[in-house]
Amino acid sequence: MTFWQHFISNGGDSIQRPELPEPDPREREALDAYSNVVVRVSEQLRPAVVNLRSGRGRREGAGSGVLFAPDGFLLTNHHVVQGGDRLRVRMNDGRELTGHVVGADPWSDLAVVQADGGGLPHATLGDSAGLRVGQLVVAIGSPFGFESTVTAGVVSALGRTLRSITGHLVDNVIQTDAALNPGNSGGPLVDSRGRVIGINTAIIQPAQGICFAIPINMAKHVLPQLMQHGRVVRGYLGLHGQAVPLPPALANKYQLTQKNAVAVMAVEPNGPADEAGILEQDLIVALGDEPATSVDDLHKLLMLLPVGIPATVMLMRGERRLERMVVPAEYPSPTQPA
Repeated sequence: MTFWQHFISNGGDSIQRPELPEPDPREREALDAYSNVVVRVSEQLRPAVVNLRSGRGRREGAGSGVLFAPDGFLLTNHHVVQGGDRLRVRMNDGRELTGHVVGADPWSDLAVVQADGGGLPHATLGDSAGLRVGQLVVAIGSPFGFESTVTAGVVSALGRTLRSITGHLVDNVIQTDAALNPGNSGGPLVDSRGRVIGINTAIIQPAQGICFAIPINMAKHVLPQLMQHGRVVRGYLGLHGQAVPLPPALANKYQLTQKNAVAVMAVEPNGPADEAGILEQDLIVALGDEPATSVDDLHKLLMLLPVGIPATVMLMRGERRLERMVVPAEYPSPTQPA
């Protein structure tokens, strides 16, 4: 303690420091290049990043968002706007606008809000399919209410799977070590050219530098439906299931390479599965010509298949392989079965 008290009060003047070598000019150039990228990206994007608030007092919620159109449309997380149709949108320049929720999707944890204003600064949406592990990324948001906070890091991993607040899996999530904290949710993750490649969404609380972002290509996929319908239209079969091992004898008999299938535990009366003749204890091995090895597989396939259009279901019933035609209905709510 005496040492540290002396060091802090005197700045360590009495401590003999080793002479440090001059930094390599190439290292200085690399550092300057890194700094220039972060500075340029932050100056370019900060005007398009907003602080979102809903509710009042103890019920107040806060997060971030990024404008993607000059007429006030912005992307954020569903959990940021959950429970509040009217929002306060605070701009980087101090202006505060009123906003309302246009559409929200709890499955992907994405939402669209429109701020009441025009001619607003906005960001460019990039392409998350071209990301590489190790590339530089910048995150901008309002952690703990500190607006327009910039952090930088790299893409730590790609293709992660994250479970949303509905319990369903979100695929191809971006993992980054750019520092995120509560309040960063809904803000943009951008590449070195200032293009939005993800929407920051989650952190692992006890960990250091393990943060996640929803890929922008997923946002592009759900955006049209959120803006047109206020929600994402997904299909459902009206059954309860669980993943089980596929008996090796059946797999060999029918030349199936998958190791698991979905066992039908219950069928809702008059639902799509019931009308297709699917029974309890059937094993679903494929939907629409794609393997189904888990309930999450079924959810992903139902998002891709159009509602109201018949699709083939391949299933095992005892020793027999059967095919049935099922017509997916629109998913009634995220809390309903598959």
